[in-house]
This record gives sequence, structure tokens and C-alpha cells, in this order.
Amino acid sequence: MPDTIGGLPVHPLVVHAVVVLVPLAVLLLVAALASATVRRRAGIVTPVLATVALALVPIATDSGEGLERRLPRTDLIRTHAELGDTLAPWMAGVALAACALWWFARPRRNADGAANTTDTPDKRPSSLPGGRRWFAIVAVVGVVAAVGTAVQIVRIGDSGARAVWQQTGSLQPASDSGHGID
Repeated sequence: MPDTIGGLPVHPLVVHAVVVLVPLAVLLLVAALASATVRRRAGIVTPVLATVALALVPIATDSGEGLERRLPRTDLIRTHAELGDTLAPWMAGVALAACALWWFARPRRNADGAANTTDTPDKRPSSLPGGRRWFAIVAVVGVVAAVGTAVQIVRIGDSGARAVWQQTGSLQPASDSGHGID
């Protein structure tokens, strides 16, 4: 993978996609777990979004390692890199839960391909194939993975911002330039 695109490091470009898609996948999964309406309307979007977000995580990690080799080795960069390596397992849990939720809650088809309306899940988790047991397992895995993913994405982002801003300049607004906040 190239380290730069048009002279810009790939890592911050990929990270922007991760920072948007990972929290979006987490929120959509939690909403789908909480609401049959969201589950039904989102359909295949939830597992596709979670899977795409999961696929972007190692790309962000690999591009970060490429950038890390070009930068001076500091504790801030080391911390950010170590935290970055922790996101994939959490996001894998989100993707797994999203796929399982979609699989079990999807509308079933008859032999002729028509929707089987008698087997379509309603608002009660017990009406889903496998009943409450599978839903409880998916919900627990999904919520734990969603919370872990959300915590890690914040920690990783914070450490990355600190690594950039504490090396390139002050975190304080420039009040003497007339553009700062006084």
C-alpha cells in the first residue's frame, strides 16, 4: 500500500472514513437491537456498514504503521499505535452481531420466492426464529462490542490528536492573532 496519495499521508485520509463509519455502524447496530422498526427498515444496511467499517480498520492500522516508520519515535505515537491495534477485535464483534441480527431477523421466503408473511418478525424478539435466546445472545454481544468499540475509537482518536498537535504546536488557541477565542 502506498504511504502517500498526492503527497498526503494515506493514514489521515483513511482514518476519516473509519472515524465516520465505525461510530455510524455502532449506532445503527444498537438502534436495530433496540427497535424492530429500525431492524426492519435498515435491513442489510447494518451488516454491510459494519463489515465495510471492519474492513477499513486494518487499512487504517497498516497505513498508520507506514506513517509511523517515517516519523520520530515518541511515546505519544507509540501509545496511539498500540491503541490502534485494539480496535479490530471490538469492531469484529460489532460486525458479527450485525450480521447475526440481520440473518435471524431477515424476512423468510417461500419456495416460490415470495415473502413468507407468517414468518416475518414482528416487534417481539420471541417471534424471531430461535426465540429470545438467540436475540439475547446477539444483543449482549452487540452491546458489549458496541460499547468497547465506542470507547476504543475515542481513546485512539484522542491519542492520535495528541500525537499530532503536541508535536506540531500548541493545543491552545492563538489569541494574539486576532483569530483566537478570548
